[in-house]
Amino acid sequence: MINYSLQCDAGHQFEGWFSSSADFDRQSEAGYVSCPHCESKAVSKLLMAPNVTTGRQKDRTQAVVMDNVRRDMMDKLKEAVREVRANAEDVGEKFPEEARKIHYGEAEARGILGRASLEEAQALTEEGIEISALPDLPEDAN
Repeated sequence: MINYSLQCDAGHQFEGWFSSSADFDRQSEAGYVSCPHCESKAVSKLLMAPNVTTGRQKDRTQAVVMDNVRRDMMDKLKEAVREVRANAEDVGEKFPEEARKIHYGEAEARGILGRASLEEAQALTEEGIEISALPDLPEDAN
């Protein structure tokens, strides 16, 4: 699509989108292009500077987009961590013991969180106990 700057014979300027220069010509000749201000059909294209994106501009644009994506992802991750923390009991260092009790029906089923060493976490997963690591995120991680 091409965004043309247009002007009618009365001097009103406006923009129009066309699939190509030939598309503008066809629509104009058929009388489909008219001024939105005075409805004149005598409309011509104005001289326009091309919008050329350099590699640096593209890199800067991508960097801004990625920064926004990262910020949004971090916000969603922080919200998920807050939700888990708000709805789980922190059992601290007793996490492996409590996870086993829940898994084997010796304690009430509930969401828990706490700390476990890498070896303890591996042992829990080898026993078929589903666990997930919960990242510690700074609140100002944006």
